[in-house]
Amino acid sequence: MQALAARCAAPRLISASRSSKAVSVRAMSSKSVICTDRAPAALGPYSQAIKAGNTVYVSGQIGIVPGTKDFASPDVEGQTEQVLKNMGAILDAAGANYKNVVKTTILLADIGDFAKVNAIYAKYFTEQPPARATYAVKDLPLGARVEIEAIAVL
Repeated sequence: MQALAARCAAPRLISASRSSKAVSVRAMSSKSVICTDRAPAALGPYSQAIKAGNTVYVSGQIGIVPGTKDFASPDVEGQTEQVLKNMGAILDAAGANYKNVVKTTILLADIGDFAKVNAIYAKYFTEQPPARATYAVKDLPLGARVEIEAIAVL
């Protein structure tokens, strides 16, 4: 909790201006850290999300209950539900929602959970679901069964 409080203490606008010929750099002349206590604090030296211009980059979320390091459930369905609740809280803090999400990446500890995760995921992305990639990985933080990151456009 203290780590989250330290990161969220004051709204920060981080200047990323650069004099460059690249047009895309000008479009991202500033970025702001998105931080909410309605989602778990980052487990390492990264932000819950970054808003750059009209794009929100949500860091990978696992199914832990905000303010704890406890999983909402030992099963992948319960963890996926919590992951998406955490993501929703972060999107809301950035002024976005699930309809703004254009891309997600899902990491699974067991590819056999693919259909179970899809069933929960489909409840949150009902219309025009975002582009997506799903990968099976060897391990996830704290022994999570699923992790999801997202990109949203306001």
